[in-house]
Amino acid sequence: MTIAVFISSLLGFMALGMPVAFALIACGLAMMFFMGVTDPQIVIQNMWDGANSFPLLAVPFFMLAGEFMNAGGMTRRIIMMAMAWVGHIRGGLGYVAVVAAVIMASLSGSAVADTAALAAVLVPLMRNAGYNVNRSCGLIACGGIIAPVIPPSIGMILYGVTGGVSITKLFIAGIVPGVLMGLSIMIAWRWSIGRDKPKVEAKRTTAERLTATREALWALVLPIVIVGGLKFGVFTPTEAAVIAAVYSLLIGVLVYREIKPKQLFHLFYRAAETTAVIMFLVSAAGVSAWLITTANIPQQLADLVQPLMDNKMLLTFALMILVLLIGSALDFTPTVLIMTPVLMPVLKQAGIDPVYFGVLFIMNNAIGLVTPPVGTVLNVVCGVAKIPMSGAIKGVVPFMVAQTIVMLLLVVFPQIVMWPLQMMTR
Repeated sequence: MTIAVFISSLLGFMALGMPVAFALIACGLAMMFFMGVTDPQIVIQNMWDGANSFPLLAVPFFMLAGEFMNAGGMTRRIIMMAMAWVGHIRGGLGYVAVVAAVIMASLSGSAVADTAALAAVLVPLMRNAGYNVNRSCGLIACGGIIAPVIPPSIGMILYGVTGGVSITKLFIAGIVPGVLMGLSIMIAWRWSIGRDKPKVEAKRTTAERLTATREALWALVLPIVIVGGLKFGVFTPTEAAVIAAVYSLLIGVLVYREIKPKQLFHLFYRAAETTAVIMFLVSAAGVSAWLITTANIPQQLADLVQPLMDNKMLLTFALMILVLLIGSALDFTPTVLIMTPVLMPVLKQAGIDPVYFGVLFIMNNAIGLVTPPVGTVLNVVCGVAKIPMSGAIKGVVPFMVAQTIVMLLLVVFPQIVMWPLQMMTR
């Protein structure tokens, strides 16, 4: 009965048009009333405790890093480098989009920011070259959602903080799955443009390629520094976020000289605005998380899936289907914050590694960003490209299917995730 109260109140308040953060608080109050708890200090205390976490400091700094990278020219140079190397291949601009998306994912960790930057540069080029615009937007959207999987990932920070899981291990475990997501949509792109005859970019000379690579070199150094520093214990994920922000600011101001002093306030403001939304959601989810634990909802869920407890693969499949359904109705951050405290006790009881599950969980929620009816990333690419949502939905299907297949393969073959992690953490 408690599960029914939780789900019905949350969905009911959201159906009334209440913002997700307020719906979470209202859902908590409804559960308190049902459980006979009437102390309003519980709400304030748990909102405070939900956001009072040192690792969450990484969120504003990674947001800042993303703003500095886009404004400072790092993003554009990455795209130009990818174009120099693979732009001349048939369907080359699609491969450029994927290569650039993977590199940018290793810099910012924000699907929305990466997608907006990629779409702004590549959609006009792909439209002029004769590519199907809907399909091109679908590819760029699915390229953008690699960002929450490859480190540094804001989603993994939220999952790690909420579930008490090592963020460093999550970051390292996400590298191979993120790359596989990129390869899968490359294959889907190659298959989907079979009959198209788009204009092919001129092949660049070796000198031009080296020049483009040298221009982007400052951006390419950053992911190596972050992953290397985390592997060898030089800094924590929170400190890595500070390093990323300071590094990208210095490159944008002193090396590329594209960030002007008058732009700084606007960049800080945009990062603060996005951070405020995320942190308010984190605070509101703290109330629900406490009540979920108090009401013993995880144990009730464990009882429902008890027949699958002895088969980790089937249980993981079932949980992935559940998350996929929820992720299509909720945005990325609320899904992570709501589902993590519910699922974590079930994972521990079943003996499923929370790091391994966390990678699949974040992948699943990332795919939800291009799944109707919410599809936040689809909305972004539609806004940039000025196409209707119906067109983007048609274009995204083959790439979304390809990434879902990768996720399901990782359920069947968990060693794909765990073996690289074990190698890099020795």
